[in-house]
Amino acid sequence: MSGKKSELSRRNFVRNTALAASGFMIVPRHVLGKGFIAPSDKLNIAGIGAGGKGRSDLSNFATSPRVNIVSLCDVDESRAVDSRKSFPKASYYKDFREMLDKEKNHIDACSVSVPDNVHAIASLSAMQLGKHVYCQKPLTHDIYEARLMAKAAGRYNVITQMGNQGGSSDGVRKAKEMYDAGLIGEVHTVQVWTNRPIWPQGLPTPTGKFDVPKDLDWNLWLGPAQHVDYNPAYHPWSWRGWNKFGTGSLGDMACHMMDPVFRILPIDFPTEVECSIPTSWTPAGDEAKYPDGFPAASMIHLKYPRKDGKGDIKVSWYDGGLLPPMPEELLDGEPFGGDDGGALFIGTKGKMMVDCYGERPRLLPSKLMAETTMPKETIARVPEGHYLQWVNACIAGHGNATTSSPFEYAGPFTESILIGNLAIRSWGLENSKKTQDSDADFLGRKKLYWNAKEMKITNFDEANQFVKREYRAGWGVSL
Repeated sequence: MSGKKSELSRRNFVRNTALAASGFMIVPRHVLGKGFIAPSDKLNIAGIGAGGKGRSDLSNFATSPRVNIVSLCDVDESRAVDSRKSFPKASYYKDFREMLDKEKNHIDACSVSVPDNVHAIASLSAMQLGKHVYCQKPLTHDIYEARLMAKAAGRYNVITQMGNQGGSSDGVRKAKEMYDAGLIGEVHTVQVWTNRPIWPQGLPTPTGKFDVPKDLDWNLWLGPAQHVDYNPAYHPWSWRGWNKFGTGSLGDMACHMMDPVFRILPIDFPTEVECSIPTSWTPAGDEAKYPDGFPAASMIHLKYPRKDGKGDIKVSWYDGGLLPPMPEELLDGEPFGGDDGGALFIGTKGKMMVDCYGERPRLLPSKLMAETTMPKETIARVPEGHYLQWVNACIAGHGNATTSSPFEYAGPFTESILIGNLAIRSWGLENSKKTQDSDADFLGRKKLYWNAKEMKITNFDEANQFVKREYRAGWGVSL
């Protein structure tokens, strides 16, 4: 045996002896038997948020035989009951910071499904430990946080995915292929609408004194938010409508409804935004007097410069029952979008409509679908779905797999959505100072100019307080 081969054999012997002595051995699959997955090939996931959407997220991950749910965290024990029954071997914590500290050597990845207010700090805490992260939409509560999250994924070399499942759908890929084939020409206008909110909005700040439920740690539930007393109007569901904790209809559904807009068109950051809010649609009257909540209905108008330099694209958002004009090409009895809303792309050669998640892309009038030769598939589909795409990518590692909504994409996308909320809150600031005409259906509106590079509104400085909130002591976020 040559000296080189002898040295390699000696090294292998020493290495394998050390592994055996430590009780750890990577066993080849063929030794374990057909169909057996070695423990080293499994992804150990911790759930930050184990009730509600967190429960369904964990259940989706657990459909893969390559997943172990090893730890659970929820500030409300009553909400975590079902997940604890489903994953009885998983450790349980109320504070995700304690969980990450004590379980960091047993966790490969984290699923973050908590109120929007805590998304960034929980996700960043996990990424800084080198854990892969799946975070529910919207990615963050604030624009500043969206920028941080986009940077963090690359810095900490982890696999990420935002929970906008439509990003992995066949529908949005087919819509992109239809657009790229020139079937509707160059898009100049997009109208997007949703049936949300379906929780209370446009209401005065909750009042009254209530006992904190015995299973709930209210201090941990608040997270980075400034302290307010517990109120059942906030937890467990209606937090979406209050701007300390949620991001309203935009945060809930624009990540689904507007995702096709960002995947299909050459845009990234808007330069202008304005909003209109019909005061007659709120059950309590003057929404400008209610600075802590989102309105019952709103319209947002954004202008995006095309990245290819070919002009601008106007994107309008409607919620709370407000709708864009019905397209003339839609026949009587044909649905305008899907049950949850939809998006209408208006181009120089025609129109295309999609349902929620980008599903059912079709040309208008609909007869064109049968008369037009559809383009061939050029974009890879995701047959395993959004959840398992992330699982498989985490196991495969960087350079071997991709995800549909990595934070590098989801960060700028979320930022654009949250600029709509910045306009809504700025509208409240502006109009709370004005004397209203009691017969006015809409209050005055102000167009805001956004400088994406500097991350600021340039013509209404008061609006910039909504770019980055003030965090409660001990709960700040940073890279």
